[in-house]
Amino acid sequence: MEYQNLQILTAGYSLHSKPFHIFQPEGLENYLIRLQTVGRCRTRLSGRLELLEPGDLLLVSPEDPYELRIEPETTKAGEPVVNSGDYHIFLAGPWVKEWWAKHDRPRKLKVPLSEGIVGTFRQIMLEQRRISNPSPEIAEYYLKILCMEIDRNLLQQPLPAYPNYLAHRIKNFIEENASNQFKLEDAAAHVGVSVSRAVHLFKEAFDTSIIQYTLEVRLSMARERIIFSPLTLEHVAESSGFPSYNYFHKMFRKRYGMSPKQFRQSARNPENS
Repeated sequence: MEYQNLQILTAGYSLHSKPFHIFQPEGLENYLIRLQTVGRCRTRLSGRLELLEPGDLLLVSPEDPYELRIEPETTKAGEPVVNSGDYHIFLAGPWVKEWWAKHDRPRKLKVPLSEGIVGTFRQIMLEQRRISNPSPEIAEYYLKILCMEIDRNLLQQPLPAYPNYLAHRIKNFIEENASNQFKLEDAAAHVGVSVSRAVHLFKEAFDTSIIQYTLEVRLSMARERIIFSPLTLEHVAESSGFPSYNYFHKMFRKRYGMSPKQFRQSARNPENS
């Protein structure tokens, strides 16, 4: 697909069940964004083969040497297994070149396998596969969203002079998992620190507790669903991560000064509020 100054040449998903190897020392002709989602493989970075695991995003610019190697691994029973899955997008055009040059981009970047990122890859792929597509620019919009998400993750990578990095990772964990019930231990384990350390880091960075921030994210999520979705209020509470409707009702009234039912009625009939 080509729309204005951006070309999405290929967008797809590959699941390898057999060994695979590609080596292009002269590099690729176009830009490549590749997200490892399943299993493991190896790519050559700085002259050596390095492991790619789920959540590893590969950014390859034209003429960069490119090698990808998928080899069988063995189970505990000694049986060989080959299983590597990835989303990949090949790109070209002035827009991509300009976006690429905005930052000093690492070849490999760790990103969360959230529905936001994975879903955007999936949507671009689906748009590319439409036989009859009266709105090809939709894929471009999704691609630009993906690029902005990559930039956001790039800016949140660990740096020696960035003491709040772990706190920001905890914050991301909360935002990505707020719709599910999780414990403080889960948030702490996500960044590899103790619960007390996680609580201290988060409070120091954001001047609020992990529990309070999680509640705010869930209330905000519920508020949007009350206004814009047809879900029952009980389903809103459950899908927004609240353990019970009674607790949700109590916290919602405390935060917004009215019950969820009154809030929905006020939002949908503003002239009566």
